[in-house]
Amino acid sequence: MAGYNTSARIIPTALCATRAARGRKSAELGRTAESIAADFLRSRGLRILVRNFRRRLGEIDLVACDESILIVVEVRTRSSDRFGGPLESVDLGKQRRVALATALLLRRFPKLAQLQVRFDVVIVSDVHARNPRVQWIRQAFDVL
Repeated sequence: MAGYNTSARIIPTALCATRAARGRKSAELGRTAESIAADFLRSRGLRILVRNFRRRLGEIDLVACDESILIVVEVRTRSSDRFGGPLESVDLGKQRRVALATALLLRRFPKLAQLQVRFDVVIVSDVHARNPRVQWIRQAFDVL
């Protein structure tokens, strides 16, 4: 048939439903990890200012303040290390998106722009365990 793509694959409805369920489960895992990370940082004396600052160009999981330092926090977790650990997933592209979102945050809240900015990563492991493991990596990356 001229003009028609006859090589297109049809994805079974069950497969689409499975992918959607996996996406919901992943989002739930992320929200739980962010809550654990926020509680952890509060217990270390930080004040959480913003959660889930999302913009088209990027997102920030947590924004915290420690005296005169604005701390932009990327929260990472993985249900398995099959595709690399959580820290490896904060690649250069992710760092750039976080930096862009930070620039937008500082533009929206000019008083925050007076503070020194630091980029941290908090890794939450065993999210659903009684005592999840939390690793806080201060100044995990710099933005040039």
